[in-house]
Amino acid sequence: MKLYNYFRSSASFRVRIALELKGLAYDYVPVHLVKGEHKQPQYAAMSPSLLVPALQLDTGEHLGQSMAIIEYLDETHPQPPLLPRDPLARARVRALAQLIACEIHPLNNLRVLKYLVRDLKVEEEAKNAWYRHWVRDGLEAFERELAQLPAGTYCFGDTPTLADCCLVPQIFNGRRFDVDFDGLPRTMAAFDACMALPAFQRAQPSSCPDAEG
Repeated sequence: MKLYNYFRSSASFRVRIALELKGLAYDYVPVHLVKGEHKQPQYAAMSPSLLVPALQLDTGEHLGQSMAIIEYLDETHPQPPLLPRDPLARARVRALAQLIACEIHPLNNLRVLKYLVRDLKVEEEAKNAWYRHWVRDGLEAFERELAQLPAGTYCFGDTPTLADCCLVPQIFNGRRFDVDFDGLPRTMAAFDACMALPAFQRAQPSSCPDAEG
């Protein structure tokens, strides 16, 4: 398999975590978003949405969207599972994951931040305040959801799930913008537990071949 991704991309980071947790080998293909490499014809032919990540399967077919890719990996390589077998538990994990992937991340990804500055002429500090507000607001909601669940080592239970694959990249990016994480005990405990695992360490941005300071 080949993973076309960018080291700072939260969505790419999610898929790298899933691949590492499952012990699946893949070729790392960097696509530099800031330099616009995702808009080049060669990449556009493979990923019409012009987004990362994209996973090229051994059959030559391509998959996009991190959540769809991770669920495909979980269905085709079920061990260790990233979604519980019980339908209710599976729905709860998906809800946690989507709270980050669908509620927090879309407001704060690179193209949105660039639009705020380039097209709407928002000042840099105002842009950063926008980012911090929506990440903090979303993580407070995430913490409230975790508070309704039985205590566990990770977001849901004592093994990493799809929810953890989404949480960790969001915390990493939040740190770059100085988001306040105080008062989020369950959220940060799950993050710390994840980062104690080699799979999460191998997937993190600083471990990527295209990592920049």
